[in-house]
Amino acid sequence: MKLNIIKHSNEPFADRREAGRLLGDVLEALKTDQTVVLGIPRGGLVVAKQVAEHLDAPLDIILSRKLGAPMNPELAIGAVTEQGEVFLGDRLVREIGVEEYYLVREKARQMAEIRRRQVAYRKICPKVDLNDKDVIVVDDGVATGSTVQAALWSIHQERPRRLIGAFPVGPEDTLRRLSDSADGIICLRVPSFFQGVGQFYLQFGQVSEEEVLSLLGHSRKK
Repeated sequence: MKLNIIKHSNEPFADRREAGRLLGDVLEALKTDQTVVLGIPRGGLVVAKQVAEHLDAPLDIILSRKLGAPMNPELAIGAVTEQGEVFLGDRLVREIGVEEYYLVREKARQMAEIRRRQVAYRKICPKVDLNDKDVIVVDDGVATGSTVQAALWSIHQERPRRLIGAFPVGPEDTLRRLSDSADGIICLRVPSFFQGVGQFYLQFGQVSEEEVLSLLGHSRKK
């Protein structure tokens, strides 16, 4: 399995929780006793929590950060892991002509945000070991895919047994590109016309830091 498009549809989800429940139904067939679910903050964690509960699997948060390109921070040229390891898309770095000093500065900037999140999150949610695990990475949707791409690159450094990306909605070209970095990509809605993730939710409010902390705390208590 590389890309599994469940439904070409423009039908919106009620909210992130409904999207997570529907995604959990589909992912049931992939569940093993080594499954771990990772949510991409912030909105992706709401979806991931529903998936983890459905699969009765551990829930964690991924704190890796993308390294943005010069003059185009939304374009991922690499990723830095929570442990400070760097993965670079060498071809893209060469094509753009990224200088070493820029990479050093960009890594430092992203590591500062990772450390901030570690202080906030890891006292509640100690990191789950991903080595030889069946990892499912969940977000509330993908658009350009840069953040998810960085997450997939980062997780590969931890040597999972299998790596699956699972999303409620996204454009087909982005999903096919992401499938090169995972063992499988599952998406519930792949509309013919895509403007943004939010258009496929009836409720798509901002997820606060407090809600993230609450979700992680509740999950670990269970």
